[in-house]
Amino acid sequence: MNINSSFSHRNKEPESSVLYIIGTPIGNLNDISLRALHILKNVSLIACEDTRQTKKLMNRYEINNHLISFNKHNSFKKIPNIINYLKAGKSIAIVSDAGMPSICDPGEDLIANVKSNNINVICIPGPSAVLTALVSSGLPSSRFVFEGFLPKKKKERDKILFEISTNEQTTILFEAPHRLIILLKELKENCGGEREIYIFRELTKKFEEHIGNNIDKVIESLKGKKILGEFTLVIKGLNKENNYEFNKSLLKKELNELINAGLSLSAASKYLAKKNNITKSIIYNLY
Repeated sequence: MNINSSFSHRNKEPESSVLYIIGTPIGNLNDISLRALHILKNVSLIACEDTRQTKKLMNRYEINNHLISFNKHNSFKKIPNIINYLKAGKSIAIVSDAGMPSICDPGEDLIANVKSNNINVICIPGPSAVLTALVSSGLPSSRFVFEGFLPKKKKERDKILFEISTNEQTTILFEAPHRLIILLKELKENCGGEREIYIFRELTKKFEEHIGNNIDKVIESLKGKKILGEFTLVIKGLNKENNYEFNKSLLKKELNELINAGLSLSAASKYLAKKNNITKSIIYNLY
């Protein structure tokens, strides 16, 4: 598809010494703005996560430009070079494989370095799996928390899972297919199986899939299925009207007393959770 002059002349040419952050399609190549295409065609070079992936977009719209790889494996080495290019007056676009750069990718580090060098940054907005999933879920969207991929270390992971279980705002997560069931079981343990949730796969593509509407049903619907593709999870916040009220100091005192009496942390947490009608993780994290 040719980018003809009928719209090109109406778009401002890329400025010297500017980093352009460009949102690219998260699945459907038609989801790209005319402005984004114009900048991609006319910048000095394009820094992309995977040149093979970006070439699919470039070929679709008959754009020929110089590509350099910029990803989590080489970003540390590439950032100084990109800064030097910008200082020399070049205009550079940064794109990820899909969606907005800097969301769970090293574009965040590049942009911070560019800003610290007093170099201008201009964002050309585009598709985002985070917002696409959020508004598609029907869950409260005026206020939300985005956690990306949860950390693998247990202590850090447990902390965020606890925060999700007690947060009144909608939470959005990313997860890889081979870890999805593990995450869903962790969410069930922390939030309860009835917590409302929607998971999304293949957003904007032909076989886009939405699965909901609570944790138990999502787990059940995935049984026996081959799980493919990255997932975006949207989790409803704790209902304020049904929020629990408890005395943390008193619970902590009871927990310590039970442990001193010989119970394990797990057993003591389970007992107090049942007694107070709250999730085990809440008690566990008081210790």
